[in-house]
Amino acid sequence: MSQTILVTGGLGYIGSHTVVELMQQGYQVVIADNLSNAQPFIASRIAAITGTKPVWYKKNLCNIKAVRQLFANNRIDVVIHFAAHKSVAESVQQPLKYFSNNLQSLMNVLQVMQEAAVKPIVFSSSATVYGYPDVLPVTETAPFKPALSAYASTKQMGEELLQKICAAGSIQNISLRYFNPVGAHPSGLIGELPTGIPNNLLPYVTQTAAGKLKMLTVYGNDYDTPDGTCIRDYIHVVDLAKAHVKACSRLLNQQVPISFEVFNIGTGKGTSVLQMIQQFERVTGISLNYKIGKRRLGDAPAVYAGTEKANTILGWRAALSLSDMIASAWQWQLQLAK
Repeated sequence: MSQTILVTGGLGYIGSHTVVELMQQGYQVVIADNLSNAQPFIASRIAAITGTKPVWYKKNLCNIKAVRQLFANNRIDVVIHFAAHKSVAESVQQPLKYFSNNLQSLMNVLQVMQEAAVKPIVFSSSATVYGYPDVLPVTETAPFKPALSAYASTKQMGEELLQKICAAGSIQNISLRYFNPVGAHPSGLIGELPTGIPNNLLPYVTQTAAGKLKMLTVYGNDYDTPDGTCIRDYIHVVDLAKAHVKACSRLLNQQVPISFEVFNIGTGKGTSVLQMIQQFERVTGISLNYKIGKRRLGDAPAVYAGTEKANTILGWRAALSLSDMIASAWQWQLQLAK
């Protein structure tokens, strides 16, 4: 019997791509998603890509009875926990929304895992845990700095919570600290679906290029970077999804020497906002309408990953280029327009 993975938030952007990779590797997948930041049609798109209809439940993980029902109705071998509110900007404005949702859902999942004697969990963490890092590229040994947003705080607190629970012996965890996921599946059937004006750069770029938005705002050009705009480590969402498959395999095959591990998931290369705009114009041949605006609260000037630990220990390496990311994101935007 193949192993079953519960993917919380499995119809969301990163979740859906991870579900596809897991199913293509032969895992059974159970999805829990309350559709707060996802659309139900994504389930049929996953089926179209994989040839198998995914099992999914509309569940609010902040309701512990709903979580218990999930585990009672399904034999779960490992959990991948994506489900969380994720907008940095919104979390600055509505911190309580983020603390209550992101931490309560995680605690409920861990509580029921303990009750069901399910030990392995892959946690969706973030490069935001590093705040303003002292040294670049930032490695997993860098200390947590004061969080720049409530979203970042929930990721720091989530990791601290997991570390303490793992030390008590009932849970085994791999936390993946993502840098900036972008791009879409090569099929063009799934990708990022932001609501309202996107908080992330590349969908903001593609929606502007498609005419859905009139103008792209670059948030600040006076940072201490070569061109004055923020620098980030952009990682293709398919590469990121494959890192979760590696993490699941490591946990299920009991290759984890300690009960709590963390890995950076990025390319190790920094790209500025203006460089992203210029590369989009080169790849697509479309000129972007953009303006320089004020800095945005919660943004660090530059963050990019040291990836040696993931490369050597997890056996994972980013394979897709910035041009691949842009081309797939643009294809997805054109598919959405249809």
